[in-house]
Amino acid sequence: MSVEMGARVAVVLKGWPRLSETFIAQEIAGLEARGVALEIWSLRRPTDKARHPVHERVAGRAVYLPEYLKDDPRRVFDGWRKARRLPGYALARQKFLADLRRDPTANRVRRWGQALVLAAELPASIDRLYAHFLHTPASVTRYAAALRGLPWSVSAHAKDIWTSAPWEVSEKLDDAAWLVTCTGVGLQRLKELAPHPARDSGRLRLVYHGLDFAHLPPPPSARPRRDGSNAADPVVVLSIGRKVEKKGYDDLLQALAKLPPELHWRFEHVGAGELSDALKAEAASLGIGQRCVWHGAQPQKVVFAALAGADLFVLASKRAADGDQDGLPNVLMEAAHQGLPLVSTHAAAIGEFIEDGVNGLLVAPGAPDELARALARAIGDPGLRARLAVRAAEIVRTRFSFDAGIDWIATALGGQGMDQQRSSTARAAE
Repeated sequence: MSVEMGARVAVVLKGWPRLSETFIAQEIAGLEARGVALEIWSLRRPTDKARHPVHERVAGRAVYLPEYLKDDPRRVFDGWRKARRLPGYALARQKFLADLRRDPTANRVRRWGQALVLAAELPASIDRLYAHFLHTPASVTRYAAALRGLPWSVSAHAKDIWTSAPWEVSEKLDDAAWLVTCTGVGLQRLKELAPHPARDSGRLRLVYHGLDFAHLPPPPSARPRRDGSNAADPVVVLSIGRKVEKKGYDDLLQALAKLPPELHWRFEHVGAGELSDALKAEAASLGIGQRCVWHGAQPQKVVFAALAGADLFVLASKRAADGDQDGLPNVLMEAAHQGLPLVSTHAAAIGEFIEDGVNGLLVAPGAPDELARALARAIGDPGLRARLAVRAAEIVRTRFSFDAGIDWIATALGGQGMDQQRSSTARAAE
């Protein structure tokens, strides 16, 4: 599908590029392929040294806002001088001060400062703003949109839905032209917080991230039928994800330590994260350190090589103490596309993809004993793994292609109702 339009879109992100957010890069590349002219405005500079191939397909320019206002005070001051002359300055400042009274933090002030710079530096050709994540990026986008009298939209994902204050979510939903989110459970939460349920139901939409099959490597033609009986050829158990609490790697390590001694396996992990040292220490204390391989953050080529060499994929997601939780992790769909059987938990929206015993094995989150039993069952039964993998791959191909969702977003960004939304926003700023 190609979108006929003269509109240009500014996409506001936490950081660009990020290895852990391939779903965002995939969407941006897909929008450009459909004719959406966009540029990227990032709240911080990249920290990952590597890049995925999908990042190289994105043609739009990237602009980096001051991550901290003290980093570039002259730019922030110049932004304020220009922004305060904009017609929407009074309205935007009113929104910011109302938020600051309820959230009197340095981070709130930083969002305002970044919004001033964004609004001051946006080219006149920009017709719309589009944020990824409902928390900080949406705050900056909301203020900047009010300053410039532009419509804005947002894609909400996981942590941003579950850890944002309800009052702030409601006010953003009231202001945004439309919102998409990637899970049914997230959509239900947002509908509960919508200030005008009858009106807002049509502006909130479920769009699964899905996979861009055209740019993924083909799955291996066949996998060895390892059954855990050969110490020289162990079953490879793989997980990919950030080493943070909600990914449940502490539970996974405990489950691996509980596996029967006669089963031979090796655990491999790809991903960075703040709990790296703690998890390595835990593996050593459990007596399984020598059977765990920690690869750290890796580019997509290495990630898919790991998927091709594994026998079983596991993700032990759970709700973190601060309320953070996964949505529907894309890595589960990528593993299924590559022909791997899945073991995971009932956490968050994972059940929207995996049905226990049909296309994967699901256990309760935070339950290492249950997880150990599921892992032992899958490790020791290559026939079961093969059956689960075939069905998971079928479901990915039939239900989780990203084309339909990207088509909808591309059309929405192309200006449906844009003139009406823009004029109403401008009237509110007067």
